[in-house]
Amino acid sequence: MKKYISFVLVLFTFLASAQNLRLEDIMKGNEFIGHQPDNHRWSIDGQTVLFDWNPNNEIGTSTYFWNSTLKTPQKVTTSNPIYDLDFMATQKEYDVVYYTNQGVLYSYTKSNKKTKKVIQLAERINSVDRSSNPDIIFFQQNRNVYQFNTKDFSIVQLTNFKSGKENKVSKEEDSFLKNQQAALFQFVRDEEASSKWYEEKSKSKKEKFPKEIYYDKSSLEQIKPSPDGKFVTFRLSDYPNQPSTNVENFITADGFTRQEKARAKVSTSNFSKHKFGIFNVEKDTTYYVSFSNLNGIKDAPKYYQDYENLKDKTDYETAIVMMSPVYSPDGKNAVLEIRSQDNKHRWIVQLDLTSGKITELDHQQDEAWIGGPGIPGYSFSSGTLGFIDNSTFYFQSEATGFSHLYTYNFKTKKKEALTKGNWEVREVKLANDKKSFYLTTTTTHPGNRSFYKLDIASKKMTGILTNDGNYEVEVSPDEKTLLVRYSYKNKPWELYVGANKPNSELKQITFSTTPEFKKYNWKTPEVITFKAEDGTNVYARLYQPKMENKNKAAVIFVHGAGYLQNAHNYWSTYHREYMFHNMLTDLGYTVLDIDYRASDGYGRDFRTGIYRHMGGKDLSDQLDGKKYLVQNLGIDANRVGIYGGSYGGFITLMALLTEPGEFKAGAALRSVTDWAHYNHGYTSNILNFPETDPEAYKKSSPIYFANNLQDKLLMLHGMVDDNVQFQDIVRLTQRFIELGKKDWDLAVFPVEAHGFTETYSWVDEYRRILNLFNENLLQK
Repeated sequence: MKKYISFVLVLFTFLASAQNLRLEDIMKGNEFIGHQPDNHRWSIDGQTVLFDWNPNNEIGTSTYFWNSTLKTPQKVTTSNPIYDLDFMATQKEYDVVYYTNQGVLYSYTKSNKKTKKVIQLAERINSVDRSSNPDIIFFQQNRNVYQFNTKDFSIVQLTNFKSGKENKVSKEEDSFLKNQQAALFQFVRDEEASSKWYEEKSKSKKEKFPKEIYYDKSSLEQIKPSPDGKFVTFRLSDYPNQPSTNVENFITADGFTRQEKARAKVSTSNFSKHKFGIFNVEKDTTYYVSFSNLNGIKDAPKYYQDYENLKDKTDYETAIVMMSPVYSPDGKNAVLEIRSQDNKHRWIVQLDLTSGKITELDHQQDEAWIGGPGIPGYSFSSGTLGFIDNSTFYFQSEATGFSHLYTYNFKTKKKEALTKGNWEVREVKLANDKKSFYLTTTTTHPGNRSFYKLDIASKKMTGILTNDGNYEVEVSPDEKTLLVRYSYKNKPWELYVGANKPNSELKQITFSTTPEFKKYNWKTPEVITFKAEDGTNVYARLYQPKMENKNKAAVIFVHGAGYLQNAHNYWSTYHREYMFHNMLTDLGYTVLDIDYRASDGYGRDFRTGIYRHMGGKDLSDQLDGKKYLVQNLGIDANRVGIYGGSYGGFITLMALLTEPGEFKAGAALRSVTDWAHYNHGYTSNILNFPETDPEAYKKSSPIYFANNLQDKLLMLHGMVDDNVQFQDIVRLTQRFIELGKKDWDLAVFPVEAHGFTETYSWVDEYRRILNLFNENLLQK
């Protein structure tokens, strides 16, 4: 009885020390913190900045503006419209720019700041492109490309795409009776000759119209005219009819359940087929590009050698998808990116529009998967790709193990690296002079986003904003001023402006945090490194309590998304968790937030460290993090808990089910329990496909290890989760029931999807997590 009273008194003391933080407050998220500005950009004239903001905690965000004449930002209204550069980024050199709004074509003249409605029709207009001729623009309507002359207002239709099949006259119509009639009767022959004469005369007077291009039941995509208007490229795609999964809504307005269709599951049957077509406007002909000779396209993946039924496969050819061309300023050179649908190959090729032939310029192959900053990890996404001048284009590649900036010159036929080192180029913007780039990089620390200017000729990088934190920079049109969204570990995002020069003094223009948020002295977690069992440096955020509060218990937090970074020097997207960790340290806990293997920001080898085994190195990194706490910070090895959501929930399950006894308690939120039931794009990169690599799925899925549960497990899941679906946690629950396991609980949230939205759900969820740790990690 005395021990119990002592425990209650200690717990009361801890709770009293955390009285400034309440779950009911911190789980409000941005409503408690303050809504931070986002989507910052410049107006066309470069005198005004625009951004999305919600300083008054309204239902949604609004557009605000600020310039040097204003003391505080003002909301944009219909009476004071301000035009931004978002839709005009490719029209910087023009005084008159063109854009669409709600299907109507408009022009905006920068010099006099006047807007004019140009074309309004019943059918919506979209996809405006500039021509190499400044008087010509292209737009699309009803899936066809039109050429519009802005001087004489003439419009010419360039393409004539048609759904369905072409109606061809069958030769079977030349029947015996028809031929007999023509052979026997002069009248029939005269009628036919007359008909042909009038038809030919009609054709000679008829205006030329593009020949129909029928695409049957395929999807018509990526329609793009060349800058000179002589060619139009397009993609025809055939997608498989995969069974979708269903999500059941139980809390509805009418009292009846409602079922909604969601994503398909991972499978080789998700592969789609694509054709890349070119329409020659002048010759009125269509032809298709062959990609069958691309380097490596017929090489079976290396993992096939692990399976008897696949190792001798000889007829392999990887499915590919191709993006739209990117053109040189003069329109004479075109390059395009091609990806294999298993994401193990990326090609960049030069396209000859006249012949339809391609020349391979760069090939990146990875036995795991292609990815990294500027190189999306999904086959239907485009990476950094653009032209510096008419003969040189730039792109990013992980050829060295870190994503860096490269150029390729058509004249010299040479590829050249502009950056190098064990750091990453995160963002790339070509400067107005075309002689330099603005780069966002991780040169100073993997957890920083620093801003530099790179001289192309000398390859010299000049640091502009390089202090710890994250600088999201938009350069003004004249490149004299920087608009910066900046945050630090314990400071949420705000907007600043400053001169475009090194170590410029930044002026803050938004003040978003609430008085309630400012009352607490938010901790600055230390970003540390520890050695993993294989010698790799692993980064983590460490939250430590005051020595007088320290209870020798620890909690390890596992971030979600797999390929995401959280042990960085700026404000976390996991802001509720950040505040919860402050609360835990007030209660005496030590908290470690690890950027485990596959996390973003650390290069190719770190990113692909979990290939074919989720719950391998990404889990051993958690165990090595625990060792660090025990060996260096005096944490009791028997009083360590673990928790996380989504991928973090998955790791929590793998920790308790494959390493029983290592963690006293774990909370798994919205967790994947069986990767064969997750989505295609994400999962197939890492584990290949259930049909071709079943062993990878089996050793990576917690459901196969359910019999090992012996530590306290709390599972929490939204019932309308359309990402990691509720079925996932139900299947694992049934396994626990059938196996007679007792040390688990399941909390369900009927109205929540993958990302919770209601404060009361967040509060309930984290109260259960806090109780789990208090009841199992604190000494009694």
